Amino acid sequence: MLRPTVTKVIPRDDYNLLLEFNNGEKKSFNVKPYIKGAWFGMLKDTVYFSRIKTNGFNIEWPDGQDICPDDLYFNSVAIN
Repeated sequence: MLRPTVTKVIPRDDYNLLLEFNNGEKKSFNVKPYIKGAWFGMLKDTVYFSRIKTNGFNIEWPDGQDICPDDLYFNSVAIN
């Protein structure tokens, strides 16, 4: 079975993302550990961080930052 893909993403406080997957699961993903260096450091700007979107498979920010789909699914926490 293929890993589920992100169908919806909502930015939350404290650099967390609410993710919905095509299998109906809803999970929370903490982006903080990824925010370092020049490229991902841009995500520190909360206005820029909130511009996250899904591309039908994964998530991405306007300048192309993204996170591995496997990380999104396997390193997120299920929510009810």
